Amino acid sequence: MRSAKRIISTSPSITETLFKLGLKDRVIAVTDFCKYPKEACQLPSIGGMLNPNMETMVSLTPDLIVHQSSNQRLRNNAKSVGIRTLSVDMENLKEIFETIKKLGMALNCQEQSNKLTQHLNEGIAFYQERLKVLPKKEVLLLLGDSNDSARDLYAAGPGTFLNELLNLSGGNNIIRDSPARYPKLSREYIIEKSPEIIIEAGPKSNLSQNEIDLRIKEWKRFPTIKAVQKEQIYFIGADYILIPGPRLLKIIERFSKAIHPKLFVSKSQKTSFQGTLNP
Repeated sequence: MRSAKRIISTSPSITETLFKLGLKDRVIAVTDFCKYPKEACQLPSIGGMLNPNMETMVSLTPDLIVHQSSNQRLRNNAKSVGIRTLSVDMENLKEIFETIKKLGMALNCQEQSNKLTQHLNEGIAFYQERLKVLPKKEVLLLLGDSNDSARDLYAAGPGTFLNELLNLSGGNNIIRDSPARYPKLSREYIIEKSPEIIIEAGPKSNLSQNEIDLRIKEWKRFPTIKAVQKEQIYFIGADYILIPGPRLLKIIERFSKAIHPKLFVSKSQKTSFQGTLNP
């Protein structure tokens, strides 16, 4: 594949990876959902991830569209108008690393690709080393997708990158054998499993202290849950939590501090991975 100069990204994960590989000058459009980095927000939008505006894409004269492999409709539409595509997968850690390598080879930036891979591997090793002597804790990871107290509760299950990062952060996911990757849970199930830690994560978990107090008050209706008894309920409202990509070390850091807070309380100690990366 000849190296592309006018690239359209069709998901936040792809956009963040392209920018981290130092390719910002070659990305000409993104989706409505691509909010990071800031430079990406200033680019033209092709619309949504599942149904992007094909006319807009054609008008931008791209020489490559990078998309999730599941979006065969986009691939077929692009092929019909003579636009090259590159399919990637980023649903778990293995796929994230494979995509970084694949983009490096396809876009002639292997050096940046290798540096990014090394940076992520060193970061993962940093947390594994710090956490290896500590016992794993039983954790429930809820996706904070609503502020409604009567909301349905959806959790990260097996086969997700969030489950992998939770394990790397010193946790054991209480959901071990669900056929669904993001199962809907009943409160009875949570009471029965009685997790030691409850983490609500996602952009809509960016709550004020008053909102946090109200949410914890809701949880106190279930006093037999260990996390409620020990007041080990955390809210992580960062936008990157649900995006599989190069900011995964930030996710591990946030999970680790929630699961093993005592390990990270000393200001005199280095509490997060600070490896440098200059792609």
